[in-house]
Amino acid sequence: MTDAFTKLFAQMLASGQEMARAFNPALEHVDMRAMEKLVPMMPADMLEMWFGKTFNREGLDAKTRLLLTIGAITVQGALAEPQLRITIRQALRAGATKREIAETIFQMSMFSGLPAMQKALEIAQSVYEEDEEDEE
Repeated sequence: MTDAFTKLFAQMLASGQEMARAFNPALEHVDMRAMEKLVPMMPADMLEMWFGKTFNREGLDAKTRLLLTIGAITVQGALAEPQLRITIRQALRAGATKREIAETIFQMSMFSGLPAMQKALEIAQSVYEEDEEDEE
C-alpha cells in the first residue's frame, strides 16, 4: 500500500471510531440492527469511496464489488446480518438482479456450508419483501 492510501485508510477508521463514540460513548450496547434502521442505505459518498473511484480507479465495477462483498459476508456465516442487508440493497441499486445475488450466495455454499447459505438467502428474501412493501 502507498503512504497516501495508508493515511486515507487510517483517517477513515478514525472517523468511523469517532462516529461510533458519538452514537454510544461507552460502546457497550451497540446494536447494528438499530444502525440499519437509522441508515438503511450506504450514503452515495461512502459508496463511491469504497466501491467507486477513490480506492478502485480501475478494474471491477460497483455491482461486481458488491456481489463479492455479499459472497464474503455469506462465507462468514451470514452473521453480519445488518451489513448483509445493506449490501444487498446497494447491490440491487447498483444493477444486480435478484438472480445474481442468489447465485452469489449459492456459490458460497461450497465454502461456508448450507446453513450459512440458507441464512443469507432468508436475509435476501426479507430485504426483497421490505423493498416491495416500501414501493406500495
